[in-house]
Amino acid sequence: MTTRVAIISIAVEKSGDVDKLNRILHEYSGYIIGRMGIPYAKREISLISVAIDAPADTISAMTGKIGMLEGITSKALYAKLKEVCNA
Repeated sequence: MTTRVAIISIAVEKSGDVDKLNRILHEYSGYIIGRMGIPYAKREISLISVAIDAPADTISAMTGKIGMLEGITSKALYAKLKEVCNA
């Protein structure tokens, strides 16, 4: 299986769908390298960075599901590394 390394940036502007977000992250936990969350109380927002090593279509599916949540946006940034086949 060919995988890519990416950082997924997530901005949580409304906390209504945070439980759904955590379920999605758990669903893809086997691909997640690490995760960092930063609450920014002054602006009432939370920022989350997720490092992932997964097939490109898996990363797209994950960010798509996250992007459909109300008050939550996400974007993936892919590393300029060669794709690697993990057997």
